[in-house]
Amino acid sequence: MLEIKTQELARKLSLNGLCVVSGGAIGVDAVAHKSAGAKNTIMVAATGLDKRYPAINKNLIEAMETQGLVLSQFKENSPSTRYNFVLRNELVVALGDVLIVTYADLNSGSMRSVEYALKMGKEIYVLSHRIGESEATNNLLLEGKARAIYDIDVFVREFTGVKEKNEQKSDDFLEFCKTNPSYDETLQKFPSRVFEAELSGEIEIVDGICKLI
Repeated sequence: MLEIKTQELARKLSLNGLCVVSGGAIGVDAVAHKSAGAKNTIMVAATGLDKRYPAINKNLIEAMETQGLVLSQFKENSPSTRYNFVLRNELVVALGDVLIVTYADLNSGSMRSVEYALKMGKEIYVLSHRIGESEATNNLLLEGKARAIYDIDVFVREFTGVKEKNEQKSDDFLEFCKTNPSYDETLQKFPSRVFEAELSGEIEIVDGICKLI
């Protein structure tokens, strides 16, 4: 559910002209980048720009390098270190108009980003969670340090000041994907669209099947 809501939030913000800034890490970071689309996202790296870290996100990072923007405050050959991630998070927060934390446990790395946002006077938004889940973001709400996103469509409308754009793109590729074809069939029929659509969060590949998100 967390991944789905993060996908929806990043995609709808991107559709309304907003750029998503994140750190390129495994998990929520990668989901946000993919869902916003490589053309409408900024990645702040925790290594030198000569490295693509983490390696599992190599294709995504390459797409952002050519279509979006990848930044680093570290010189070439700089490895990923614990302190680099801390500095990286500070820059991510500084570049954003607001900070959105979709999930955070107590003492998680995300809470360091929250500290930076509070010092910078940035507004903080969190997804609503049930009691016992994402305790750190629930505490932020309890302390009045963050505002909850209860309805993504309402949040996007209020935050962007424009009516949400229609997500449904009437084209042959998306119509074909509605039938849940195999990856091989889709690649054969639309070789130039599959990879781009997966990165942008329009489709996902599950057990060799292409599915619309």
